[in-house]
Amino acid sequence: MVQIIIPRGTLKNRPSPKAPSMRPLNLPRIVRNMLGLVAVALLAACHIAPPRTDDPNENFNRKVYAFNDKLDKAVIRPVAVGYRKVTNPPVRTAISDFYTNIRLPITVANDLLQARPKQAFLSTSRFVVNLTIGFLGFKDPASLLGLPLEENDFGVTLARWGVPEGDYLVLPLVGPTTVRDVWRLPVDSYFFDPISYYSRNHDYKYGQEYVPQVLYLVTLRSRGIDAESFLASAYDPYVFMRDAYRQQRLYNIYYGNPPAEAIEQMQGLNDNKDFDPDELLDEQHNWERKNGEKQQ
Repeated sequence: MVQIIIPRGTLKNRPSPKAPSMRPLNLPRIVRNMLGLVAVALLAACHIAPPRTDDPNENFNRKVYAFNDKLDKAVIRPVAVGYRKVTNPPVRTAISDFYTNIRLPITVANDLLQARPKQAFLSTSRFVVNLTIGFLGFKDPASLLGLPLEENDFGVTLARWGVPEGDYLVLPLVGPTTVRDVWRLPVDSYFFDPISYYSRNHDYKYGQEYVPQVLYLVTLRSRGIDAESFLASAYDPYVFMRDAYRQQRLYNIYYGNPPAEAIEQMQGLNDNKDFDPDELLDEQHNWERKNGEKQQ
């Protein structure tokens, strides 16, 4: 099972360093990236990391995070709630499966860019099986045939090519990203995403060509509703989202199996293995409090 270290100081109730592992949920984000990250709270290995001081754009990021949060509460979430009211779970599952399958060319293309022909073949096979006997992807017979679902993108490709991560960013509507990961949005969308290709090459009245993209975003946000309570329990939701995003991307880059050294380096544990969780929690809270005061 994939294990992700929960960022230090994110939960209101202090976690025990020996807390039991929990079964992960795989829920996406609001507009492509954002709210699905709350699912990371359910993943295993609840350890405590040292204070993060490597967020030079935090003042800007927090403002954008607040803007996204207000926009979500005012517009996006109500639409997603309405979508759940007019659909039942089987319908939502079918629509979700369709979008998951129709976007597989993004994974296939990036597998090829990363010189992973076997994975590209498996993802292509999954795409074809679900597109045909899976009724355009509304069913998922490929999973029953042992064809695994893998998600890949151009941000992972750049990482595999050795491009540095760069600063952490929070962008309007997009949510968490980095200087490196932000390139996956235009590249994957323009070159590899069939939904985007459809919108660019059709012109209907009242912008109806964008309906598939809008429904996709509503579907993503709808999935995140069940996980909102975990984000609400965070000591600092911004810090939780930031560190969870970085951890999630690390697992994506290493295909779900990052080396221990990479995890320790990201969490700042490589030089401080014998740490006191309570002391570090106090340090985290103090650092965040002082940092927040400087930004006011």
